[in-house]
Amino acid sequence: MEQRDIFPRSLQYLIAIAEHGSYTRAAEALYVSQPTLSQQIKQLEESLKSPLLDRSGRTVRLTDAGEIYLQHARRAWGELDAGTRAINDVMNLSRGSLRLGWTPITDHLTCCLVENFNSRYPGITLSTLEMPADDIEVAVAEDRIDIGIAFSKPVSSEGRAGGIDTRMLFEETLCLAVGNAHPRAGQKERVSSKELEKESLVLLNSDFALRRIVDQYCHENNISPRVAIETDSVSVIIELIQSGPLATILPKSIIRTQCGLYSMVLAPVLPNKAITLISRKGGYKSPACQTFIGLATEWSKSRLEETPLRKRKPCPLAEGYHEDKLLNEGLLITK
Repeated sequence: MEQRDIFPRSLQYLIAIAEHGSYTRAAEALYVSQPTLSQQIKQLEESLKSPLLDRSGRTVRLTDAGEIYLQHARRAWGELDAGTRAINDVMNLSRGSLRLGWTPITDHLTCCLVENFNSRYPGITLSTLEMPADDIEVAVAEDRIDIGIAFSKPVSSEGRAGGIDTRMLFEETLCLAVGNAHPRAGQKERVSSKELEKESLVLLNSDFALRRIVDQYCHENNISPRVAIETDSVSVIIELIQSGPLATILPKSIIRTQCGLYSMVLAPVLPNKAITLISRKGGYKSPACQTFIGLATEWSKSRLEETPLRKRKPCPLAEGYHEDKLLNEGLLITK
């Protein structure tokens, strides 16, 4: 559909008469009969209760009212043209917006996905909001966010909030994590649940799914963990672990990408947990939203094939380098 199909004909005719100074030439340019053009202008003047054209001379001229009205008509034409171009921009992803909700865990695990989306579609404004997993489904259902990434398995259709679609991107292994200052740094043996009970832990607070997983694990194994610090930030947890003797429980892939952290498997093992993509089921999805879902699906497949879209370079400490070698290479600084 061309712009002239949606712009009022009477305004198109008025603009043409002003440009050509003649009913006859305007009618020829528009491929309409002169009586048709005259009738449309007459109806427009009657609706506005004001003459727009001065027909007394050889040429047709705009009245003062016509001059003012023509300025607004041309402005409206320009706005419609801008609107058409804006729609085209949205459809080809050169502009638009996307609202993403995620948890403190999933922002670390899927940050490279967001970076990849931004690098491919820099014209899309991506707004992220950190929230507990339980709030993400509600926010999606209420259209406060377009996409959610939660640290939990997809919910069954019976237990799912109305209008919500979920899909698992990948599963994560949960491990005990310690830093260089911890006595267990570099330990290869598994850590029993009773040994875990003696550790001083820094954990996310109970608003978050990972903390509830840890609490459930401790309950099932009849242990009472020493929770020294609670926080709502994974970055704070990592910094505390790196610089002190505290321990925590994190996904193994996060531990591997943080310098100075070591991972150990618990016995019995913690259950694997999934990173889940949450979106509205049915209804309108913007081109940016649909594209992000497609890219996330592609990215999750690449993780399974161990060829990620963007693989972070592991820290040497996380790979078990010998401390003397790190000192010689200048990769470890001691006080």
